[in-house]
Amino acid sequence: MRIDIVSDVVCPWCIVGYQQLEVALTKTNTTGEIHWQPFELNPDMPEEGENLQTHIIRKYGITAAESEKNRDNLVNVGKELGFNFKFTDETRMVNSFRAHQLIHWAALHGRAHALKITLFHCHFSRERDISDVDVLTNACVEAGLPFEEAAQILEDELYADAVRERQRFSIANGIKGVPAMIFNQRDLVVGAQGIDRYVDIIMQQKSEPVATVQND
Repeated sequence: MRIDIVSDVVCPWCIVGYQQLEVALTKTNTTGEIHWQPFELNPDMPEEGENLQTHIIRKYGITAAESEKNRDNLVNVGKELGFNFKFTDETRMVNSFRAHQLIHWAALHGRAHALKITLFHCHFSRERDISDVDVLTNACVEAGLPFEEAAQILEDELYADAVRERQRFSIANGIKGVPAMIFNQRDLVVGAQGIDRYVDIIMQQKSEPVATVQND
C-alpha cells in the first residue's frame, strides 16, 4: 500500500501520526510503502530560529500555561507510542528547509525513511539543531548516507528547487496542514488520526481497487 506523508521534521504531530500509522499497519498485517513529501510549517523562519514556547504563543495566540499543557500532552502521547519528546525552556523552533533537501536526496538512495526518522529523533529527543549543517550531515551518516556528498548537496543547494516544487504541488492540491497522508494516491487524511482510525482507513483501502497512476 502506497502512503505519501506530507510533513515537516519540526512538526510533533507528524511523528505522532506516523507512529500511530506504523502500529496500525502492523495490526492489519499491511506493508506500507512510505513516501515522505516536504512541507515547511514556518518557511520564513530565520537562520537563528526562535524559542519554541515564544513561537507557539505568538503563532497560535495561546498562553504560556496552555503551551505547557500541550507539551505535557505530547510527552504522554509520545511515551504511549515509544517516542521520546524532550522539551526544555531552551528548545527552539528552527528552519527545516535544508533537512527537506537532504530527505529528497536520500530518497534517490532509498534512505529517505531512515533519514526522516533520524531527524525526528534529533530534533525532538536529542535537542539537536536540525538546521545546522554538521547536525544534518551526521544524521545522514547515521541513516547510511555518505557524509561528503551530503555536505556538498547542502553547499550547492542541489535539490532546493525540487523541494520547493513539491511543496507548491501539495499546497496547490489543498494541503494546508500536516501530517497529511495520501493513501494509494487517492484518499487524503489530514492530522494524526489515532491507531484505531488508521486501522479503519487501511482496511477500507485494502477493500478498494488501487489507483494505477504512478507519480513519485
